[in-house]
Amino acid sequence: MIMEKGIKHIFFDLDHTLWDFERNSSLAFQEIFEKHQVPVKIEDFLELYIPINNTYWADYRNDRINKEELRYGRLSDTFKAMNIRVERKQIDLLSEDYIAHLPKNNYLFEDVHSTLNYLQQKYSLHVITNGFSEVQVLKLKNSKIEDYFMTVTTSEEAGVKKPHPDIFGYALEKAKALPTESLMIGDNLEADIMGAENFGIKAVLFGETVQTSNYSGKKINKLKQLLEFI
Repeated sequence: MIMEKGIKHIFFDLDHTLWDFERNSSLAFQEIFEKHQVPVKIEDFLELYIPINNTYWADYRNDRINKEELRYGRLSDTFKAMNIRVERKQIDLLSEDYIAHLPKNNYLFEDVHSTLNYLQQKYSLHVITNGFSEVQVLKLKNSKIEDYFMTVTTSEEAGVKKPHPDIFGYALEKAKALPTESLMIGDNLEADIMGAENFGIKAVLFGETVQTSNYSGKKINKLKQLLEFI
């Protein structure tokens, strides 16, 4: 693998890159369904919810829907797909409770602490996330990784979402970094990788599905493999 030269700043996506979103989300849904006595099997719910949620996030990322529409629609569509009738008021309550429970479970991917601890000694570390500010801050704090990062940029703070170039410009300005000395790590090819590369930032695609991706750039499926690049 080719070693990246001149890198001083490393920017990470949070969900699906450092923070194990699917695992933590599943636990949050289990808790709120038990609390509100929602009669569904979590496995059946998640099988439908995960692709629906991904579609809603893509729409949110591309400004086709707002935060409230995302939070309501993904649950409403999933219950409809399961042929379960749930009132609007109940969906709103479940949505609010899910957001409240989500940062309480904080499983990270393998080797996150050891990798960040090593990198922190050589580079300035940062986060760029499309997640909602109030939730992302809690995830970083509760999972005990907030101290690794010098800056955290959320899409709500920047006013635009990845892959929009302005969020990368905002994050670099906040970090006092140049594109040529920066590296972006993320799981989303469009938002994280193409967004960064279009701004002149080198990037590494992370995740379990990288083996099936047609992306020709650098890819890793274990976070510690990042150390082979830099």
